[in-house]
Amino acid sequence: MTKVTVILPVYGVAEYIEKCTQSLLDQTLQEMEFIYVDDHGPDNSIELVQNMIAKHPRKDQFVFLKPEHNMGAGMARNFAIPQAKGEYIAFVDSDDWVEPTMFEELYNEAVRQGGVDLCYCQASKDYLDGQPTEILKNPSIESGKLTDEKRRFFLTNYVSLFWTFIYRREMVERYQIRYPSSRSADDSYFVTSNLLLAESAAHVDKPFYHYLIRPGSVCTTKDSTKYQKRLETFRSLMAFLKEKGVYDKFKNEIDYIYIKKGYFTSVFNYVYNSLEPKKETIRDIRKEMTLQVPDFNSNPYFKSKLSQRALDWMLHHCTGLALRIIPVYIKKNNLVV
Repeated sequence: MTKVTVILPVYGVAEYIEKCTQSLLDQTLQEMEFIYVDDHGPDNSIELVQNMIAKHPRKDQFVFLKPEHNMGAGMARNFAIPQAKGEYIAFVDSDDWVEPTMFEELYNEAVRQGGVDLCYCQASKDYLDGQPTEILKNPSIESGKLTDEKRRFFLTNYVSLFWTFIYRREMVERYQIRYPSSRSADDSYFVTSNLLLAESAAHVDKPFYHYLIRPGSVCTTKDSTKYQKRLETFRSLMAFLKEKGVYDKFKNEIDYIYIKKGYFTSVFNYVYNSLEPKKETIRDIRKEMTLQVPDFNSNPYFKSKLSQRALDWMLHHCTGLALRIIPVYIKKNNLVV
């Protein structure tokens, strides 16, 4: 029986993929499957992996898929999900790497807690430029049934560390949870959907996953239109959660996720990636927020955050000042937008 299937989209990572692959070969969990999706990259990344595993005892655990054309990371993951055989599925970015016991410890904890839908760990953010490593932590909740209280706490405090989870495949398939086609914030979409539809969760409080910040990666490549894709993602998320019947019950939490990750992060993303950001675009982003969350001013989480209310007021009434302050804030806080 395959316990965990790991899915990796591969595109232009020849410099990093051997370290990533070696960390998978070193996994102490034996009953695994590794699906590499060749997303039509410009280099020999896939060939490097195939050479590495050619004579390795785990060779038969590797599956290579190649869609007809480049799909982007999210859709490449979607392409692989129906092919997965594991009891749980997980995702690793092919320029990152993981600790040897990651999937054994996560799987064993998931089983120990009764076969939960989600089991997660922590991560470390590693920099190529010599900056010190940072620990990225998911919210800590008691393992077991995902009560409304636990779910609300996680939803309002999490960062989208989608590769720190293993997801029970049957649950993902039952609800047809997939990554959105827009190539921005697809991790937020996937994690939020799972958190709202899963019935149970567990965690191991160790930083097993190493998230590499490198020049040229998606998260560090400037694109002045990226905010549009982010807004598209969050429109799709709102529609998906309404379709699945969970929006009304968790309206405050879902709306707050939109305010934080759809509205504010789109503003930051646009300002950071634009040589000459325009006031009109900021107003358009805010208008989109008011369409999606028309009663945002009464949201209890937003109301409790003075800094967020002040930022929204500034974006609405003093847009020019906001455009000068936001780049300084991003740089000071070393934000990846």
